[in-house]
Amino acid sequence: MPPETVFAAYGLPGEPGSEEFWAAAAGPGSRPADGSGWTTLFLWRGAAADLAFESWSDDVPLRRWRETDCWYAEVRMPARLRVTYRFLVDGTAYADPFNPAGAGGDRSVAATPDAPAQPHWPLFGADDVLPVPRTRVRWASERLGGRRTVRVHPAGGGGPVVLLLDGDDWLYLHPAMTAFDSAVAGGEMPPVTLVFLPTRDREAEFGCRPELWEAVRDELLPLVAESGVPVDGDRLVVAGQSLGGLSAVYAALEFPDLVSRVACQSASLWWTPEAVRSADPLGGPVGGSVAARLRERPDLSGLRIAFDVGEHETRMLPHCALVETLAERAGATVRASRSASGHDRAGWRQALLRDVAWALR
Repeated sequence: MPPETVFAAYGLPGEPGSEEFWAAAAGPGSRPADGSGWTTLFLWRGAAADLAFESWSDDVPLRRWRETDCWYAEVRMPARLRVTYRFLVDGTAYADPFNPAGAGGDRSVAATPDAPAQPHWPLFGADDVLPVPRTRVRWASERLGGRRTVRVHPAGGGGPVVLLLDGDDWLYLHPAMTAFDSAVAGGEMPPVTLVFLPTRDREAEFGCRPELWEAVRDELLPLVAESGVPVDGDRLVVAGQSLGGLSAVYAALEFPDLVSRVACQSASLWWTPEAVRSADPLGGPVGGSVAARLRERPDLSGLRIAFDVGEHETRMLPHCALVETLAERAGATVRASRSASGHDRAGWRQALLRDVAWALR
């Protein structure tokens, strides 16, 4: 499309860079692409910048409109995609000032028009402060070392513990406390007690090792029980993403008396000790160490486990599909689904609520 008509195709009036133009600017906007998918317009006002996506695409340099302060990129997107992005100016990250959907102070969330809705997740802009739970547990772990502040929230008055791995992301980037409150109030899940577990070293703690889960069992959960928040410790749900999802699955395999309900999104099921040091981590044995363990046919008849993975994570899909099959063969009750995303927390949000509710049935 000739440059003169780029912005008009997205309904933007006036001369690009004019006050009329900027007053109408809202982003990002999408139009149907030739063939399939969408072409999406991203706008930036100011100095030269690059557009950086969380995982779905390489960085995209913005183009300047003539001698104005208008910088833009038209990006071809597939159908059904929700993605986190930011603008990079001289190495500093900024959220999109024209997009009300933020993810922390320096990121925004874009979705194609056909991406499924995410009810319960409110819009928070880059300058908004997300609410955090009042209850804090100070955890000085002997097994893991160091001190952590673990937030605890009784959604709907409290109930079964939902342990959210990478808890700080769900506190400060995506408003999980608000979303769970809404889902409970709407009758989509029973009251739960959310425990936001922060991570100090993801690669060390979330590998297939016992220390984290020994510490959760022997140290953290007793502290939560003493916090004054109502807790039903007999129905613990562990929710994790990426390496956190791997750790949740590992815990279900190796600590069945502790973990019998799991909701994992885009779990790193390619993981083996060798793969983490490889130049191509996803190129190793399909299903990694978890598949190898499942081939030993452990009795998983007491396990409810929900697997979700982004439908645009093409190299992750075989790893996840094999583990899903093997877990079901071992007796687990399995739910498998695909989200409209890449490897991106913005795309996992609705699956988190849905699958925790399913795990508690």
